[in-house]
Amino acid sequence: MIDDNLEEVRRQLAELKTEHRDLDDVISRVSGEAPFDQLRLQRLKKRKLYLKDEISRLENQLIPDIIA
Repeated sequence: MIDDNLEEVRRQLAELKTEHRDLDDVISRVSGEAPFDQLRLQRLKKRKLYLKDEISRLENQLIPDIIA
């Protein structure tokens, strides 16, 4: 059961990293357009920050707690 949970976390982590990487491409494309949509760019950047936080949260689940 624990192994299944870890595999699910790893799968979610991979999906989020892929979406985060894809957002990099979209953000660079949108900001490269001559009259770019500032609101759209802001929303994309917020989504990217959210994904970064989720990635960090999931990575922390994969690291075992070590009692010092």
